[in-house]
Amino acid sequence: MPDTNPKKENVEKILLDHGSGGKVSHSMFSDMILPIFDNAELAKRDDGAVLDIKEGRLAFSTDSYVVDPIFFPGGNIGDLAVNGTVNDVAMCGAIPLYISVGLIIEEGFPKKDLEAILKTMANAAKKAGVKIVTGDTKVVPKGKADKIFINTSGIGVIQRGVNISGDKAQPGDKIIISGTIADHGITILSTREGLKFDSNIQSDSAPLNKMVESIIGSGLDIHVLRDPTRGGLGTTLNEIASQSNIGINIHENSLPIQAPVQGICELLGFDPLYIANEGKLMAFVTEKDSKKVLDIIKQNEFGKNAVIIGEVTDRNPGKVFLETTIGGFRIIDMLTGEQLPRIC
Repeated sequence: MPDTNPKKENVEKILLDHGSGGKVSHSMFSDMILPIFDNAELAKRDDGAVLDIKEGRLAFSTDSYVVDPIFFPGGNIGDLAVNGTVNDVAMCGAIPLYISVGLIIEEGFPKKDLEAILKTMANAAKKAGVKIVTGDTKVVPKGKADKIFINTSGIGVIQRGVNISGDKAQPGDKIIISGTIADHGITILSTREGLKFDSNIQSDSAPLNKMVESIIGSGLDIHVLRDPTRGGLGTTLNEIASQSNIGINIHENSLPIQAPVQGICELLGFDPLYIANEGKLMAFVTEKDSKKVLDIIKQNEFGKNAVIIGEVTDRNPGKVFLETTIGGFRIIDMLTGEQLPRIC
C-alpha cells in the first residue's frame, strides 16, 4: 500500500515554519544552507557578514520583505525594508552607507501605492543617512505574487577596533533592550485581521544606526548588538546564548511591554517574548559600563524606554531562563513553528 503519512510528506517540503526565525528555520540553515555554502563568514550566524578587505572591514547584509498587509499603522513595507537592512548592518557595529532595492511586483498593482512605498523608502533612507544606489524591478503575472515583495541589501564600514558579534557575550554582561517589545508583530496581526482595540498601537519600525554610532563612539565595552526581529526577544536571546555558549537570565518584572500589547497577547494567547520587533536593539555590555550605555540609548529618540532586562551567566550554557514575578524560573526556548507568518 502507498505511504500516505502526511508527516513524512511534510519532511520533504518547505513549510511556513521554515520562515519563522525559530527552530525549524535554524535547522534548515544548519542542516542545508550552511553545509552547502560553507564559509567562515556565514558560519558566524550574525545578521550580516563582516568582510576583511585591504582597506579595512565591511559589513554586508540582505533581507526580503513580504509583510501582509503592506500598509499598517506606523509604516509600510517600504520603510520597513530600509530600516530592517540599516539595522542589520548597524548590529555588526558598522556605519551603514549604501542600500540596494529589488522589487517583485504583481501585475495590476496600483501605481499610487508603489509611489507611496517608494517615497517612504526615500524618506527612511534620508533619515538613516544612507543612499539607495542600485536595484532591480520585476513584474510577475497576476496571481503569481501577493501585491509586492521587496529585497534590500546594505553595506557599511566598520571602524578600526570595533569587534561586535553574537559570539562575544561574556559572563557578567548586562543585557539592555532599547524599548517596549512586541509592538510591530501585534500591529501587523491587528491590522491584518481587522481587529479593533481601544489603543493606538503601531509598528516600532525605525532606523537604529545613529543609536549604535553613539554607543560605539562612547568607547565603552560593547560585546553584542542584535535587533530581535522574527522570533522576537526569546528566540534572539537563544541565538546569542548558543553562539557564545553562555547562559542568560532575564527578569519578567523588567520586561518593557505596553499595557495594550500585553492585553492583546493575553487575549489571543500569544507570548510577547516571541513577537517580532522592528525598531529595538539588545546590547550586551560589561556590568561596569551598563548604566552609561543605558543612558546613551535613552538619549536617542528611539531609546527613551530602554531598560536592563537581565545578565549573562556561566551556568547552563546555551540556555535562557526567565525569572518570573513570583520568584520562580522557566526556560525560554527558541520559537517552535510560525507564530505570526508574514510579519516582515
